[in-house]
Amino acid sequence: MDKVLSFHQGRLPLLISMPHAGLKLTDAVRDGLVEPARSLPDTDWHIPRLYDFARELGASVVAAEYSRFVIDLNRPDDDKPLYVGATTGLYPATLFDGEPLFREGKVASAAERATYLERIWRPYHDTIRGELERLRAEFGYALLWDAHSIRSHIPHLFDGKLPDFNLGTFNGASCDPELAERLQGVCAEAEGYSHVLNGRFKGGHITRHYGDPASHVHAVQLELAQSTYMDEVEPFAYRQDLAQPTQAVLRKLLQALIAWGDERYGR
Repeated sequence: MDKVLSFHQGRLPLLISMPHAGLKLTDAVRDGLVEPARSLPDTDWHIPRLYDFARELGASVVAAEYSRFVIDLNRPDDDKPLYVGATTGLYPATLFDGEPLFREGKVASAAERATYLERIWRPYHDTIRGELERLRAEFGYALLWDAHSIRSHIPHLFDGKLPDFNLGTFNGASCDPELAERLQGVCAEAEGYSHVLNGRFKGGHITRHYGDPASHVHAVQLELAQSTYMDEVEPFAYRQDLAQPTQAVLRKLLQALIAWGDERYGR
């Protein structure tokens, strides 16, 4: 495998994870995709660009290079389902609209998939684990922000239009409730945007696995409606006119996250 992730080490006790931003495909996956999948429609488009201010804030950032169509970094390695009802697995078999992802007989082999697990999934999680351990050793605590986005209308996955900001804390298990309340307050003050806490998206494997308030690791997932910063149809263009005010809210959310940690742990 070539480069499977990008990583920047920051100066604050905050790690931002971007597991679904990757666009690379392996030959086996590329050759097997159905035509509608070739444009990679289920990507968390432009997330590194949307969060391009994070390094300036002092956050560490890890981002995937490979597409979730190869392997989903936000699923457990045993592929146990995270949600009741329609969802996608460690090795996605369907598009978000429920249609098959691969042509008949063109799914990557078990041996290929084992390679993806060892050479793409594990390095990403080793990076998260190692950085959280470093942050906790240096600061006494660590904050993890799992950054996602998704089309605002996907009838196969959820009814109606998705709220703009979908915060997930695994029903309160992955971070301190005071932190979740503060983040909700930022969203409530964001004029023109809707939000929900632990709605359809409660946090995937990364939030659930690494969030451990008792050990001073607080994890939050944000599933952002793509209508807030881009065109949701091909060619999935980034919209600066939409993105700029959305970035302002994202900045306030991360600043609130950092400030809460400073206050809670006395930095």
